[in-house]
Amino acid sequence: MAPRIAASDYLNSALLIFSFQHGAQRDRCTLIPDAAPARCAEMLRARQVEAALIPAIEYQRIPDLLVVPGVAVASKSQVRSVVLASNVPVEQVKTVALDTSSRTSVSLIRILFKEFYRIEAEFRPAAPNVPAMLAENDAAVIIGDPAMTFDRTNRHVYDLAGEWRKFTGLPFVFAVWAIHAPEAEKLSGVDFAAARDEGRAHRPELAARYSRTLGLPESDLVTYLTDNINYDLDAENLAGLTRYYELAARHGLIDEARAIEWR
Repeated sequence: MAPRIAASDYLNSALLIFSFQHGAQRDRCTLIPDAAPARCAEMLRARQVEAALIPAIEYQRIPDLLVVPGVAVASKSQVRSVVLASNVPVEQVKTVALDTSSRTSVSLIRILFKEFYRIEAEFRPAAPNVPAMLAENDAAVIIGDPAMTFDRTNRHVYDLAGEWRKFTGLPFVFAVWAIHAPEAEKLSGVDFAAARDEGRAHRPELAARYSRTLGLPESDLVTYLTDNINYDLDAENLAGLTRYYELAARHGLIDEARAIEWR
């Protein structure tokens, strides 16, 4: 049986899964798309899949994982699709709704509030419904396609990758491909880096497709896939990920910042 992999179908991950849906990798595994990032992690934890594109924080929480080298969903500066939307300036925020489909970003906002803003706030899990989140809370963490399409009128909007870069000088890694270590041999024929590269070659096609569903200009989405999202796990991105793990451990979001084990 072909190995199973899971990934969300947000625009930010569409480039990474294109090859598994339509390209050279489509016969090498079975892709389970349409899953929210948090759901992908739960599927990998439950061994319902052999690999998944998971929130970066979940590598530290799920045992027996290996990270695929060189590939990530990251941002060197402004990511645009992971934001804190607020009814008031951030220094006045008392309550924050946390999108339950996210794991990495909701941990990031806790780090930003505790380590950098030095603001005590109440964090409340919430379904990813932007009007409801902001009707009941001062602010909300919003990820993925909804973060690019919600009404920003009279909102204070903080790009979380931009905030991280401002305080640390480092890029931010949102997601990585992770493999259940005992099943690694089953995925020996799956080339995640080649899949990424094939997806890069199809950025205009992906932008056209998502332009229709998101209602945003194609040129804007090509820029997003080229400049806002970075798909490498290079030395700079790895330094940002390491710093994130250190701060997550400091603030009790993970037990410890264990070293990454590679595929």
